[in-house]
Amino acid sequence: MTIMAPLDCELAAGVPNVDDYLRLRRVAGLDERSSEAAAAGLPNTWFGVLMRHEGPVVGMGRIIGDGGCFFQVTDVAVDPGHRGKGLGQCIVSALAPI
Repeated sequence: MTIMAPLDCELAAGVPNVDDYLRLRRVAGLDERSSEAAAAGLPNTWFGVLMRHEGPVVGMGRIIGDGGCFFQVTDVAVDPGHRGKGLGQCIVSALAPI
């Protein structure tokens, strides 16, 4: 299955850096995390996607898990200035295609 991002955005596999992760969580209204927690947790991502608009990261999503039985989609966030374009749906579809 091919996931198509909106024309003005680019979807790519990857994990955000700590600054982008913390910023997106904050602006999307998710619980805030410390820099230390983000730095410890992000490298343990099983799979992640980033949505970019003209360079900057405007959306993200990650899959975390125990490596055997359980995996969870988490940290799906879209910058409010880019909502309403289907970015969230695109991110979730890339993480868990049906």
